[in-house]
Order: sequence, then C-alpha cells, then structure tokens
Amino acid sequence: MRSASLALILAGLIAAACSQAEPEVVLTLPPVPDERLAQPPQAPQPVEVSVAAERTRDELLREAGKGSLRGLANIAARNPEFRSNVGGQDHQQFWDLLRRTGVDPNRKLRDLFEQPVGVREIDGQRWYVWPDLAAMDAADLIPEKLSFKDRRRLEDLIREDGIARIRAGEGYPGMRTAIAEDGTWIYFVLGQDGEE
Repeated sequence: MRSASLALILAGLIAAACSQAEPEVVLTLPPVPDERLAQPPQAPQPVEVSVAAERTRDELLREAGKGSLRGLANIAARNPEFRSNVGGQDHQQFWDLLRRTGVDPNRKLRDLFEQPVGVREIDGQRWYVWPDLAAMDAADLIPEKLSFKDRRRLEDLIREDGIARIRAGEGYPGMRTAIAEDGTWIYFVLGQDGEE
C-alpha cells in the first residue's frame, strides 16, 4: 500500500511537471534614459566683459602686438599683487628670459585672448579668465563632463599630462590670464600658479 501511494504521488508530480502550463513571458524593455541626456547640449551663456576689463585687454593686446615686454610690465606694475612667475623676479626680466628660451609671452598672451572668456567670483569680485576652461572648477573640468568641442580644446591646450593632473584633482594647469572687473590685470601664468 505504501508503494502504491508513493507511486501515485510520483505520477502526480510527473504529470504536473509535464502539463501544458503557460510559460512565463519576460520582456526586456530598453532602459529609460536620464532626461538630462535626452536634451540637446546647451551653449554656455555669453560672458559680457566689463568696460574697464575690456580697456585693459585692448591695452594688453596693443602692447603684445608691438612685442613690448616693457609695456606689459608697466601694465602689470599698476597692481602690486599681479602674478606672472613663481621666482619673484621682475616681470619684464622673467618674460625676457622666457622669450630667449623660445616661449614668446606676447604671442602667448595674444593667443589667450583669442580663446573664449570665463568668469570666476573671487572674494566678491568678478574676474574674467582666458581661456574660459581655466575659470571652471576642477570637478567640472573632467573631460567626460565637457562637450566634445570643449574636450578637444582642453586636450589641445594642456595635452594628456595636463588632463592627468585634472583627473588627480588639480585645477586648470595650463597657461591663463585674468583681468578683474575694475580693469586690474590680476595674473598671466604659464603653469601652475593662478587665482587659487
């Protein structure tokens, strides 16, 4: 009797396993994209440079166009806090040394002013920074967060070693210049030192 009941139970289980029960249908739906990724890229708002800063930029471009390191040094001397080098040398002497080693500060300055301008707020004052990428926070400078156009510009400006430094948490490591809203020339640096 025991074997008959066991046989009936086994037969019932086999019958249940072989029955024509409807299979469970699983549909894989495409992932729902993040709304921000579906929006077209937004062009940055144009930066309006103050009249005083524009005058200083134009004056710097005139002096740089003449190839005048003395003229640039005279403009820098108007602001005792102006920075251009780490060694504390006289600006004109430092720039002359650079020119003799193959880096023309006049050309570099003209090249910077051809780049788009960015804005930073420093101690309640607006600074206009060239190139605009130098005005961005380090966390926003990571190439994957930039448009393809800005990513390409960043690569052209600071190369792979500069991008590696940004990925390590540093700010913009390339050449840059800044003019305050009141027209004061703040800095013209070719490397690490900037407004931070």
